[in-house]
Order: sequence, then structure tokens, then C-alpha cells
Amino acid sequence: MIVNNVLLKLNDRDKINQTKNILLRMKNEIKYLLTIQVELNTRSGEDDYDLLFITTFKTHEEMEKYLSHPKHIEAAEFISSVLDSQASVCYET
Repeated sequence: MIVNNVLLKLNDRDKINQTKNILLRMKNEIKYLLTIQVELNTRSGEDDYDLLFITTFKTHEEMEKYLSHPKHIEAAEFISSVLDSQASVCYET
């Protein structure tokens, strides 16, 4: 199983809940996405990220199909419009 963790820092904190909802919408729209979890940061500091989302996939190949899926691209376009910075860690279990 492939697990991908992504931290997002937004340039507009008023868009945090909208971003969460857009991410969660992908759950039933992309068959390669086994699970998605979105958590909001409860600590708010200048250097802190605003949200974390964790996705799981059967294989790296299915993750690549997810990344090129039109619904993921749509979500990524919105996120890029409100994104200040991001970090990610992908690993296999």
C-alpha cells in the first residue's frame, strides 16, 4: 500500500474549509483513491501548515493514475490558487 501525506499552507486562511471540502469530494470520484483523510491544524502559528491530507493507493501506478485524473487536476488547480507552500512524504507500507 502507498501512503501519501501532504501538508498545505494557504495564503488565504478563509479558504481552509473550502479546500478541505474540495479534497474530500475526490473520495468517491476517483476509483484509484482508496482513502482520503483531511485534518485541520488546531495550532495556528506563522510557520505552521494549515491542513494535512493523507491518501492511500494500492500501488505507485494507481497513485500516478490518480494524479493525472481530471478530478484531481481540478482540485489541484484550486489549491494552487490559494497555496502558499506545501510539503509531502510518500511511503510504502
